[in-house]
Amino acid sequence: MVRTGSARRPANERAADTRRALVSAACDVLRTEGFAGATARTIAGRAGCNQGLVFYHFGSVVNLLLAALDEVSARRRDRYEAALESVDKTSELVALAAQIFSEDLDSGDAAVLVEMIAGAASTPGLGAAVKERIAPWNNFAVAALESVLGRSPILQVVEASEVAHAVVALYLGLELLSHLDGDRGPAMALFLQARRLAPVVDLLGNQLKEEK
Repeated sequence: MVRTGSARRPANERAADTRRALVSAACDVLRTEGFAGATARTIAGRAGCNQGLVFYHFGSVVNLLLAALDEVSARRRDRYEAALESVDKTSELVALAAQIFSEDLDSGDAAVLVEMIAGAASTPGLGAAVKERIAPWNNFAVAALESVLGRSPILQVVEASEVAHAVVALYLGLELLSHLDGDRGPAMALFLQARRLAPVVDLLGNQLKEEK
């Protein structure tokens, strides 16, 4: 007998919805409970489903947490890349970095990465997986530096990739300390000082260009 009423949704759509719900719940649990609290039971409970679905769809809790990190990273990069299109000066780049830094702390996105880094210390293989996901940020930083300083001789003196590595390391360190201390004040003070020095960087670049 065929039941009347609305037809049931296809299994693949229901599966996709479940995966999205689990990823969203994993992000939320990492933000609020930390890596230690990100168990299959807790995440599934937050998603409103059976914890067995964590293993059915992702194979392990770690794989689910990595999927959550991927989701957050993709969203952040999309936002950063869009904002970068309107940046022309070093001071604007620093101001954008400070704005994004605050947004990451407010949204809890920074906490997701911080907790995954913390979890890597006690979970075999997780460190390499997290490091692999940080690597694209070096490429993004290179692109950001080249978009602002690409016409400046400064990048002929210092490799953009080396500067980008230092910037990413500093940014991650600031996120880690701000998250652990619950105080973003020191980081924001550093951004302020960098913004004050930015015109000097632009001026130096112009001088080097004129000398050539």
